[in-house]
Amino acid sequence: MFGNWRIGSVNGALLAAYFIPAWAMVAFNIIVAPVHGLYERPSVAVALFLSDHLQMAGMDTVRAAWLLALGRLTVVAFFAFFLVLLCIPRIRKNGGSDEALGIALAIGSLISFASMVMASKVGEMAALRLHATELLLLLGAAIVVVIEKPAPAPKTSEIAAPPSLKPPSLKPPSLEPPSLEPLGLEQAELLHNR
Repeated sequence: MFGNWRIGSVNGALLAAYFIPAWAMVAFNIIVAPVHGLYERPSVAVALFLSDHLQMAGMDTVRAAWLLALGRLTVVAFFAFFLVLLCIPRIRKNGGSDEALGIALAIGSLISFASMVMASKVGEMAALRLHATELLLLLGAAIVVVIEKPAPAPKTSEIAAPPSLKPPSLKPPSLEPPSLEPLGLEQAELLHNR
């Protein structure tokens, strides 16, 4: 069953198992109570940076909190879409789910890096460790996705049967040379089969 799973797919699924519930709960708390949710541990560095360095107050802080929640929910949505694509074996084998994972990793890395920088500016060490850990998880997964290539499609070769074993054709023999005869349905020539 796991013969066609790539390391990047397994790593992405494990990251999704962490980021979907963790970031969805943080975003949900911010949506329900923007100021209270912003001052919880995963977002406290952003809240302190906004109030101390940017002097935001009131409605501007609420808008910034909602923007942070929207960013986190976007990452959650792309991780969920990645998991849906991962369930389809044909897409998983040729790396079709890597785009959704790449977008989730890029946006998540940007949010984690910005939050880490804000945590270092305000001196919030617990939040700094949290955001640095999340950033390292995301960057490690991005490196695996970039380095690992999808498995190439297997090349199939048709073995021609001897002329005596071929079924008789229903049409009369052609006077044209064999190279100019149209191909039958069993001998389809596609660009990737040449």
